[in-house]
Amino acid sequence: MGNPESLSGPPGQWLLTISPLTAELLPGVVALDEDCLGGFWAEAGYQREMDSPNSDLLVITRGMNREVLGVGCLWSILEEAHITLLVVRADRQRQGLGQALLGVLLGCACQRGLAWATLEVRCGNSPALALYRKFGFGSVGRRPHYYQNPQEDALILWQPKLQSSDFWALRQLLVEEAKNRLAVGGWQLDLGSFASPCPDQP
Repeated sequence: MGNPESLSGPPGQWLLTISPLTAELLPGVVALDEDCLGGFWAEAGYQREMDSPNSDLLVITRGMNREVLGVGCLWSILEEAHITLLVVRADRQRQGLGQALLGVLLGCACQRGLAWATLEVRCGNSPALALYRKFGFGSVGRRPHYYQNPQEDALILWQPKLQSSDFWALRQLLVEEAKNRLAVGGWQLDLGSFASPCPDQP
């Protein structure tokens, strides 16, 4: 039957969209960052990423007023996709939003022709670790005391097969799984241009 809160409200309230960050959404992203990350990037930092041809900076929004629920970013560095940011609003976590956003980000990396992806994550962040492992990331190292407030080591994760057909099939499957999870709660996820398939993989 779905989430009861999805059964009421104005039309379009439960429409979710993944799209590149724009200036009009910048205040909502900065507020989300402050709430969830304690100010990881200020507005100038997000503006820098918006302006960079080597960054993919995406937001997931809800409804006609485009309420910001999550944000993700990757840097294109030679053949590497370095995922610098993936965060979903605290009261909307574990519903499939992060999985959908990560899947689209990795699709962007594939479209750029990048060969592998890497990121750092807190050792104790079990939900994030589980999500990344679903996408085939494995641990290749550890950075002691990498995080502060609270202090914690970081695991370095790596996904080496972005350009393989097996990875693309897995990514597609996990994005569809996220869409289905969201649909159970009454959410409709619109991927827009990101719904286009990746070019044929070797």
